[in-house]
Amino acid sequence: MADSLSRRRRWTNRIMLTLTGVASVLILVPLTLILSYLMTAGSGAINIDFFTQLPAPVGEEGGGMVNALVGTLFLVLLAGALGLPIAVGAGIYLAEARKSPFANLVRFIADVMNGIPSIVTGIFVWAWIVLWMGRFSLLAGSVALAVMLIPMVTRTTEEMVRLVPRELREGGIALGFTRWRTTLGIVIPAARGGILTGILVALARISGETAPLLFTAFGNPFMEWRLNEPISALPLLIYQYAISPYDEWHRLAWAAALVLIALVLVISLLTRFLIKDPHRER
Repeated sequence: MADSLSRRRRWTNRIMLTLTGVASVLILVPLTLILSYLMTAGSGAINIDFFTQLPAPVGEEGGGMVNALVGTLFLVLLAGALGLPIAVGAGIYLAEARKSPFANLVRFIADVMNGIPSIVTGIFVWAWIVLWMGRFSLLAGSVALAVMLIPMVTRTTEEMVRLVPRELREGGIALGFTRWRTTLGIVIPAARGGILTGILVALARISGETAPLLFTAFGNPFMEWRLNEPISALPLLIYQYAISPYDEWHRLAWAAALVLIALVLVISLLTRFLIKDPHRER
C-alpha cells in the first residue's frame, strides 16, 4: 500500500513537472518568434542616422527617429513623476489599512481602472486637458500615461507589501517604532524588489501605448520638449509608418519596434541588477 502510494506520487510529480516545462516552452516560443522576426525585419534599418536624424520628408529615403526617441523618454519620465508617488502611496495605504471601507473603495476603483481600454483613457484626457489647453501637448500625453500607470502600480505595491512577513512588523513595533516608521523603515525596504519590479512592468507597458497618445500628444515631426506643445513618440511613429504605403517607412517602423523592445529589455536587466540583494548570494 505504501509502495503504491509512493509510486503514484512520483508519477504525479513527474507529470506535473513535464506539464510546467511544456507551459514554459509555450511561453518562450511566441517571444522567440517575435524577437527573431523583429531582428530580421528591423535590424537593416538601424544605423547612426536612425538615432541622430529627424524623419525624412514623405517619399524620401533615409532619416531617423531621434524626435520619437526623445519624446518617448520625456513622456515616460513625466508620467512616472506624476503617477508613481500617488500609486506607491496608495498601494502602501491599501496594504496597511486593508479592511477599512475606504481602502475597499480605492481597491475597487483601481481594479476598474485596470480594465479600462487605453483609448478610453486617451479620450478622457483629451476632453479634460486637451480641450482645456486648446492644443495637444506633452503634458496631456504624460497625464494619460500616468492615469494608466497608477492602478497597475497601486495593486502591485499592495500585494508586495502584504507579502512582507508579519514578524517584521511585530519586530519593529517591539523595538518601539511607531506604525508609520515601521512601515517606512522596515516593511518598504523588505518589499523594495517587488515594488520596483511592478514599477518597471508598468513603465514598460505605458512606453508602448499608442491609442492614448493619438488623442493627447498627437505627434510632431520636429524635436520638442516643451510641456504645452505636441510631441512625438516611438509608438506613434510606428503606427504612422506601418499604415503608410512606403516600403522605406515600413522598414523604419520595424526598426523602431525593435528599438522599443530593446529599451524595455535593457531597463529590465539594469533594474534586476540594481535591486539585487548582495546578502542573498552569500
